Amino acid sequence: MMAISRADNSTLGRWWWTIDRWTLAALLALIGFGYIMMLAASPAVAERVIGTSARSLLLAKQVVFLGLAASLMVIVSLLSPRGVRRFALLGCLGAILLTAATLVIGFETKGARRWLNIPLLGTMQPSEFLKPCFAVVTAWLMAMGKDAAAARLAEGRPQGLGLLHGRVLWPGLALLLLAVIAVILKSQPDFGMLMVVVSVFLAQFFVAGLNLLLVGVCAAGGVGLAIGAYFILPHVRSRVDRFLDPAAGDTFQITKSMEAFGYGGLFGRGPGEGRVKNALPDAHADFVFAVAGEEFGFVICTVILLLFGFIVVRGLWRLMAESDMFVVLAATGLLAQFGLQAFVNMASTLHLIPTKGMTLPFVSYGGSSVLAIALGMGMLLALTRRRGPRLEGRE
Repeated sequence: MMAISRADNSTLGRWWWTIDRWTLAALLALIGFGYIMMLAASPAVAERVIGTSARSLLLAKQVVFLGLAASLMVIVSLLSPRGVRRFALLGCLGAILLTAATLVIGFETKGARRWLNIPLLGTMQPSEFLKPCFAVVTAWLMAMGKDAAAARLAEGRPQGLGLLHGRVLWPGLALLLLAVIAVILKSQPDFGMLMVVVSVFLAQFFVAGLNLLLVGVCAAGGVGLAIGAYFILPHVRSRVDRFLDPAAGDTFQITKSMEAFGYGGLFGRGPGEGRVKNALPDAHADFVFAVAGEEFGFVICTVILLLFGFIVVRGLWRLMAESDMFVVLAATGLLAQFGLQAFVNMASTLHLIPTKGMTLPFVSYGGSSVLAIALGMGMLLALTRRRGPRLEGRE
């Protein structure tokens, strides 16, 4: 087995000794769980939706996506913070254009236009790639504002329009970018994605210590958006009503999901022995956590939950000694997005919140989702690498 010396100054050597290997291991473990869960859930779904002859089709596709995701995550983690910023700027612009294109050339599924049909590649949901890139771009804009204001104060220069330039202009550009994205996502519509984007933005605003009035305005806007969605969109109102009063409508999926956890007990029925997945429509995607509960039980579900928690807490801990405001804000946004998406999926599967079609990172089926999460986690690994003598010897 090849050993990498600390004296190795190659790209691979520098990467290995500066990367957060604990977080990398946890992410690879989640990818491994994703492969196991596809073995458990995808054949039953493929047979029901496509036919007996295509039982291994979904599994084969997801294995390819998981392999690409692991490779993408490692490749992106090789970037410097400046490289991450540049990559995210281009990615955000491209993702905005492609997400807007779904309104014109996208195809409709379940009342929403969120997907593009790419020749030879299949379907793609561009807004998934928008999430990590947007988090990094807004971090850059907020950091620019903080740095400009701090530099002006340090130089003892007048605090007029110059200070306003730092404290308002750059954060204002971030707000403008958020508004553009919000309009596009509302038009699809995709309020779940919009909720994640707005929540990540507010988390970054909070960490940046920027104008609390702006934070309050954004929070009020988010609450207003949620209330408006309830009264304007029938499917949102239906989901909330069914959560508050199960007798108000069809609760087939959540009922089956809760049955799966009940059947699984502490240690589960065993790999491949689950029965609920044969009736659960999204057993391989939005409700894959329920399949894990039935076949592997409470213990393995807890391990999955702890892996997500470890990645988020470990990432935040690594930022405690970080002085680069851009790195702190970008990594905070990526971690908030990752943790929030995992929470929404698991909580809706356990009927703790209204159901929302959101994948469980690296575990659920979905090419766009897996690759976009890999992109975000690759950026996180790149941003949290040790840089400079002040972090030498820190684990």
